Amino acid sequence: MKKIISTDKAPAAIGPYSQAIEVNGMIYTSGVIPVNPATGEIPEGIAAQADQAIGNLAALLGEAGTSVENVIKTTVFIKEMDDFAKVNEVYAKYFTENCPARSCVEVARLPKDVLIEIEAIAIK
Repeated sequence: MKKIISTDKAPAAIGPYSQAIEVNGMIYTSGVIPVNPATGEIPEGIAAQADQAIGNLAALLGEAGTSVENVIKTTVFIKEMDDFAKVNEVYAKYFTENCPARSCVEVARLPKDVLIEIEAIAIK
């Protein structure tokens, strides 16, 4: 049985999908972008956007009853691979020990023309 996870502490879904789904104690998130859920604003620059996106992800995981410490896999989508080092600096603030497996992919375009999007799989 699947459980839909939704929170106003992360950007709302902008299409026919759920923010996250729980199945058998596993949490699967949709891609999370760096939109401030309270204001709808998108910060400037890759470091600020990475911080907002991962913070939004952390809030979504919290709503699901877990945390970034329980993430086992992330996929990071970035607009410019040249930003990889800056993204890593921010990522390392959230994922400090027993880091999850990760893929990082450069993409041509992301929703709302943001610079980064991140999705995760976590255990509860």
